[in-house]
Amino acid sequence: MSMQHGVYSKSPERIPELATRGDCDANRGKNGPSGVRPGNRVVLGILEKMIEAHLMGAPGTHAGDTRTATLEDLKAMDNQMFESTAERTFQHQQSLPPLPVPPLEGTLSKYLDAVKPFASEDEFRNTTAIVKRFREGIGKHLHQKLLQRAKNRRNWLEDWWLDSAYLELRMPTQLNVNFGGPAAYLEHCWPPCEGTQLERTSMTVWQILQYWDLIRTEKLAVHKAGNMPFDMHQFRMLFCTCRVPGITKDSMLNYFKTESEGPCPSHVMVMCRGRIFSFDALCDGHILTPPELLRQLTYIKESCDGQPEGDGVSALTSEERTRWAKTRQHLISIDPMNETMLETIQSSLFVIALDHAKPYSTPDDYTAMTLLALTGDPTTRWGDKSYNNICFADGTFGSNCDHTPYDAMVLVSLCYYIDQKLKAVAGKWKGSEVVRDMPVPEELVFTVDDRVKRDIALAKEQYRKTCQDLQVVCYAFNSFGKVAIKKRKLHPDTFVQLAMQLTYYRMHGKPGSCYETATTRRFYHGRTETMRPCTVEAQQWCKIMLNPAASVEEKRRALLVAFNKHNKLMDEAQKGKGFDRHLLGLYLIAKEEGLTVPELYSDPLYTKSGGGGNFVISSSLAGYTTVLGAVAPMVHHGYGFFYRIRDDRIVAACTAWKSCPETNAETFFHNLCTAFHDIMQVTTLSQL
Repeated sequence: MSMQHGVYSKSPERIPELATRGDCDANRGKNGPSGVRPGNRVVLGILEKMIEAHLMGAPGTHAGDTRTATLEDLKAMDNQMFESTAERTFQHQQSLPPLPVPPLEGTLSKYLDAVKPFASEDEFRNTTAIVKRFREGIGKHLHQKLLQRAKNRRNWLEDWWLDSAYLELRMPTQLNVNFGGPAAYLEHCWPPCEGTQLERTSMTVWQILQYWDLIRTEKLAVHKAGNMPFDMHQFRMLFCTCRVPGITKDSMLNYFKTESEGPCPSHVMVMCRGRIFSFDALCDGHILTPPELLRQLTYIKESCDGQPEGDGVSALTSEERTRWAKTRQHLISIDPMNETMLETIQSSLFVIALDHAKPYSTPDDYTAMTLLALTGDPTTRWGDKSYNNICFADGTFGSNCDHTPYDAMVLVSLCYYIDQKLKAVAGKWKGSEVVRDMPVPEELVFTVDDRVKRDIALAKEQYRKTCQDLQVVCYAFNSFGKVAIKKRKLHPDTFVQLAMQLTYYRMHGKPGSCYETATTRRFYHGRTETMRPCTVEAQQWCKIMLNPAASVEEKRRALLVAFNKHNKLMDEAQKGKGFDRHLLGLYLIAKEEGLTVPELYSDPLYTKSGGGGNFVISSSLAGYTTVLGAVAPMVHHGYGFFYRIRDDRIVAACTAWKSCPETNAETFFHNLCTAFHDIMQVTTLSQL
């Protein structure tokens, strides 16, 4: 069997790792160090703001202009957002500023402010004393050590973050770390339709390959805020990237190269009915056309239909990490060709999952697609790959991605590119129908023994049980959207975040610790910072909103105070002035030096406020585009909440664990809709 798909000359880039540290066993569960959510599910706000700027400020428009864009507007926006010949994708990387270390005093002051909503007077007094001892004692020493580390690294957090948030985790990552989501193509040219799976898949794969080529040739436009470039390193990790399980810590392999760096793997994987195939996406150096891709996909589908299912080796990627690592080692020991095939999967561009499911979702109810994206057939996706393109049998699409190498902003960019390109041609191929002569796809058939078969069966059963416990809803709120919110001079994202706070307070009668993503991509290899929306000001507003004696004016004033506080904290976090990542750094310095973990991190209020990856609401804005994602909750008694904001609607994906009697995703969404109306009513009545 030949494995010559996509020649490459050097070993893959192994992402920098540190030696495995203690206290990273499975018993730690989801409680990582300071402010770290293991497998942090985040979508950065940068792309969204870029796209919003283009949508709201395209030539001939002004902010708030809701007219339909002309074709010329769309073309200009498209070229500006996606493709650039004026500058190369990675040309600003070496000039980006290093990630700063915030002042210790500011970090501890912000931390105290953040825990206040969750504390009684006695608890807050105790925590204040703990923070004071930390500031005057061990904290000062740890901070100096961290400053020293930052002098020798352009990003002092990068390798720590990869390890502590992802690679050291032992829990199954496919459901607990990966993010997934539905594609919005059904909203325009591709409503659900049986018999269209392969033709439509060939079109989406062709667009994905065009995007790969933009990155490879460094023609993908640099993301910017005004004239300030943002770090683009994560886009190198979208293709040819795979997580590999280890006994105590995983590793991350990246085989991608730009055109100037040398040859890059160009083969794709196709998974269908528990079987695995591979073919080269290039022929004579040119990307296969949709008719050519259709030919390859048809060959695979016809090879699988009516035949017994394969062994389903990919289900092993849904296992607990150490168990998967041991099975992988055994798999390699059985037959050296098994390792060659694993290498073929790891180095591939991405995975095409030909799924037999038919979710039949609609623009108002994406629930079935979203659920399948997160919990679908584990034998048709490789959970460790950076990108699985899921192609359902009803002609609709989703994705499932390992979160380790990049944040969901990268996938938002890719998926919006595909969406806009498909919309521009009404989902139809208008090029050549000629199919060149090329090799048929190769099937990768692993040598398996009884032990591997038992491990696959166990992995499937464990995955099935966990998936059955996950509740997912994904609905559109259609009463209003971004336009109406901005008319009231309110930031749309803050609007949704405060509505979430009101929803949780109304449902549970107490503050809800909440994580929202803030991007730090203005810095070299920056990823994210935690922004905590559950502020003193937000809770004061919630109490006033639920007080029947409060006047509309009181509610409005409290709302504006809460809005301003949220916006201020988000701005500080994006500028490297947050506190959660700083506290993480201090924690990890202590661990590295073999010191006792400072009492700040064992304080009950630390956990109660969300520290250590204990936020009861894990949220991210997926943007102002057609792209949405979803994640499982961070804690058993919590919610996962992704949302996108359009001119006339807000679409949200909410998750909860069915086994927790306290939470219900359906109830949360409906209460959220009530909160949306409550805020709008307050701001409307106050203007009368």
